[in-house]
Amino acid sequence: MTWTEGGEGFLRMTDHPVVIAGGGIGGLAAALTLHQIGVPCIVFEQVREMRPLGVGINLQPNAVRELFDLGITAAELDAIGLPAREWALVGLNGNDVYSEPRGLEAGYRWPQYSVHRGRLQMLLHRKVVERLGADAVRLGHRVTGYRNGPDGGVSAIVAGPDGSAGEVEGAMLIGADGLHSAMRGQMHPDQPPIRWGGAIMWRGVSKGVPIRSGASFVGLGTHRQRVVFYPISAPDPATGLVDINWIAEVTVDASRGWTDTGWFRPVAISDFIHHFEGWTWDWIDLPALFRGAQIAFENPMIDRDPVPSWQDGMVVLIGDAAHPMYPTGSNGASQAIVDARVLGAELVAHGITPTAIAAYDRRLCGPISQVVLRNRGAGPFGLLNMVDERCGGTFDDIDDVIPAAERAAFMAGYKAAAGFAMETLNAAPPTIAAGAKVAAAPGQEAPLRSQA
Repeated sequence: MTWTEGGEGFLRMTDHPVVIAGGGIGGLAAALTLHQIGVPCIVFEQVREMRPLGVGINLQPNAVRELFDLGITAAELDAIGLPAREWALVGLNGNDVYSEPRGLEAGYRWPQYSVHRGRLQMLLHRKVVERLGADAVRLGHRVTGYRNGPDGGVSAIVAGPDGSAGEVEGAMLIGADGLHSAMRGQMHPDQPPIRWGGAIMWRGVSKGVPIRSGASFVGLGTHRQRVVFYPISAPDPATGLVDINWIAEVTVDASRGWTDTGWFRPVAISDFIHHFEGWTWDWIDLPALFRGAQIAFENPMIDRDPVPSWQDGMVVLIGDAAHPMYPTGSNGASQAIVDARVLGAELVAHGITPTAIAAYDRRLCGPISQVVLRNRGAGPFGLLNMVDERCGGTFDDIDDVIPAAERAAFMAGYKAAAGFAMETLNAAPPTIAAGAKVAAAPGQEAPLRSQA
């Protein structure tokens, strides 16, 4: 395929590619998937320069499996994070509520990774450029809307870096443009506004000594006030210290709505640390950990109400555009990757057609919408809420508060809903079979035009 400059400075192709709105984790995973199955694509990303922004995230085994199948290696993930070994919840007096091994140590066939979000995005971007070419990602361009065409294709309306606007014809448009998705807004113009339930989060990264297993994800506190922390790097050979990602959270009265400017802003540690003074135990000093960060980022815990469909003709939503959710289950980024892969599998099965998109929509929209609602109820952190309700968050023997069988059943229910129940995942065939390609629809020379 040969790229040529079209009107208004936009790239054109003789055969229409799939257009991807958004170059985040979901959009880049979609680009790599489309390339793998033989479908040309182009990514429009509004930032003018890719930079490794953000803090830590977790990649669940179901997402790591998909990255491995895309040719991302364990060594490459090790360079931006480390395999998680334990997931633990701790009460207010420092005693364990629940803990379990994670990833390979739990018996999964694939590890769970704690990684730096921005470095993961940069890794995926580098892979897209290496495999698809530098022109495959157009920075400084934002998809602002779309038109489904009478021939079954779609036109993406794109704003350029100089403010100019133009249209790019595509066989399909993938809306991977996040929480404030223009694609979702056009698809569901009457959707309710962004929803804030009252929780405010402060995020940061500090140097610290590894605790517990050395690669443990720890949640501590109650639904009103809690801290989550986990390492996202291997120990420094010289100091033994690791980069520890942390999230401090409090819940306040949300009746007036979010009144601060913006949804994400840098703040000083002194702006919030008073909420956690005294949160010190013999194995962790959380105020000291917070003070070790150069800066923190404040944002409200927000999501959107689920919508009934992620499809409009040849337009489809993935990632946060489809299902923005509270980060209580550590599966937002993981689900974006899985979305891209499930969509790719349906394209292999049905070609680039509305049928393929509808099949993807049926598989994921309903179940993942339920995960969005489940995460509003604190997701797996709901165990901490139960402890708070039953004993105020302090106890000597957790079995006297919540029996072991009840705790295990609670966690099993969440894993099943979120798609990473171990037995099911381990037994599942690859989402996309090795070497699978999208076949041309009847009467087509290439799988680049959709059927009406």
